[in-house]
Amino acid sequence: MAYRVVWSPKALEDLEAIATYISRDSASYAAAVVNKILDITRKLSHFPFAGRIVPEFGEDTIREQFAYSYRIIYRVNNEAVTVAAVIYGKRLLDKLDTA
Repeated sequence: MAYRVVWSPKALEDLEAIATYISRDSASYAAAVVNKILDITRKLSHFPFAGRIVPEFGEDTIREQFAYSYRIIYRVNNEAVTVAAVIYGKRLLDKLDTA
């Protein structure tokens, strides 16, 4: 069964901010990072539980995968995967980040 992958408005804002920030130094590296993030999220439709459980939450349905130094945080619900946030890997995560 393939899951439907949807992006939250917050995650879309995160991705745009990451692309803008990186492109100040290198447009090609910004494109590579964005493409890697998008590639990972596309695979979530078939492998939603491939990522690790987010340690800050400890819930089986809240997971993450990494693209370079960014954490892709997502929720698995019924037949959908919602990309909740994309954050810098060293940044501390709280519940507001995935709202």
